[in-house]
Amino acid sequence: MRKETSKRDEAEPDRDALFPEPVPHGATRRRIRWLPIAITLAITAVSAVLGRKMWVAYFDTPWTRDGTVRVYVVTMAPEVAGRIVLLPVVDNQFVHQGDPLIGIDPTDYRIAVTLAEAAVQQAQVNWRNAEHEAKRRRPLAGSAISVEQQQVFDTQAVAAEASYHQAMATLEQARVDLERTSIRSPVDGWVTNLQARLGDYTKVGEDVISVVDADSFWVDAYFEETKLRWIHEGDPARIKLMGHPEIVRGRVGSLARAIDVPNADPNEQGVATVNPIFTWVRLAQRIPVRIEIDQVPEGIVLVAGMTATVEIDPRRGDEGPRRGDKVPRNAP
Repeated sequence: MRKETSKRDEAEPDRDALFPEPVPHGATRRRIRWLPIAITLAITAVSAVLGRKMWVAYFDTPWTRDGTVRVYVVTMAPEVAGRIVLLPVVDNQFVHQGDPLIGIDPTDYRIAVTLAEAAVQQAQVNWRNAEHEAKRRRPLAGSAISVEQQQVFDTQAVAAEASYHQAMATLEQARVDLERTSIRSPVDGWVTNLQARLGDYTKVGEDVISVVDADSFWVDAYFEETKLRWIHEGDPARIKLMGHPEIVRGRVGSLARAIDVPNADPNEQGVATVNPIFTWVRLAQRIPVRIEIDQVPEGIVLVAGMTATVEIDPRRGDEGPRRGDKVPRNAP
């Protein structure tokens, strides 16, 4: 009897599974109606927030990927000619202000100083002798000697004095030339692209060594002209160098007041060369903005020519005119 009952139970399907308990019709419709509406509203809200942030980032916030690290390079050329006999530095070496860089053979210039000193002594003796002769004959003018003869002695004394001062100037020039045989670094920085070698003969005015000024790094950021109205001197700036995740801090130093205008260049006949443009497409000009560097994180080595992305925060600047301020024309 039990076996027949179990077999019958297995053969008959579950009534609860076949006929589930009915759900109220209104609750199902409400659930189906509000679910897509809620999803749509959530997506719309997220899209609005993200769209607003993208708008602010790309249109309201002045930023550019067109930035370049710049630096001043001091190029030194000898003021005297000669053979290089001293070269205590190597390429890319850091030097301090006043450190020797190049030494030119001073032999000829030491001899010139000695000759000039001897000429000064000779000129001084001649001056004293001429002055003594003129002074000794001055009481005798008009009696023992004529007035014309006295004037000749006075003139000789004046000429001897002038020769003495000329010899002193020559001596000073010889000493300066001797001092110029040693070229020293005018700034703290790095020797760059060193091509000079011991034994090279240098000429006056010929570039032989260059030093990168370590205290002169800045960034030139080229902003579109449509974003200049948001940029003012003193505004904080964020600088991100390519290949470095760290942020370099800086501030707006100044804005360039002129760029090249190709249409202003005359042709061979002196007529202005005007390039045709499409009236419905006008590209914004790029204006250089100088960014002064205030803080460089540890591990970042600044190199002139590096590419940088620059973002300006116009809301925190404490200096310079703000939006809405009336600024006189051509005001600094």
